[in-house]
Amino acid sequence: MTGRQHQQRFESLLHEHRRIVFKVAGLYSRSTADRDDLVQEIGAQLWRSFGGYDPARAKFSTWLYRIALNVAISQARRWPEADRFEPLDTHHLETVGGGEPIAEQDERLTALHAFIGQLDPLNRALILLYLEDRSYAEIADVLGLSETNVATKLGRIKQKLRGQMTAAQATGA
Repeated sequence: MTGRQHQQRFESLLHEHRRIVFKVAGLYSRSTADRDDLVQEIGAQLWRSFGGYDPARAKFSTWLYRIALNVAISQARRWPEADRFEPLDTHHLETVGGGEPIAEQDERLTALHAFIGQLDPLNRALILLYLEDRSYAEIADVLGLSETNVATKLGRIKQKLRGQMTAAQATGA
């Protein structure tokens, strides 16, 4: 494969899976500028690593998630502790239906996003992959965990979330 063919293959695969990059960057950024910077960092790391991508070992999306999450988590660890885990702003929320922000359509979803924003980087990655309907096997592969560990961590996150949602409903928040 020529250098140009290699680049075209990379660009095609990245274009096809770009949503993953933007989703990861949005989840791990504190502002639009941070998100844009993180998208660039992820893209650069993907390109540097593309020569080592082996389709026989992993799907492209799995490989991409692994790199994107590693870059995002590394970036998040460099932030001062006070800035690290603030709840997500509404700019992170997608719009559905008639274009109204989800926050206006469903308060529970807003609470879910706030909860996710408070998670540490590994658990944030775990819940992101879970909400993307990835299998436990794929989540384990992306994050370098065992499937049992994935199941245990997800169970704990869900239990904590249920507790927070119940408390929020009880207080009317």
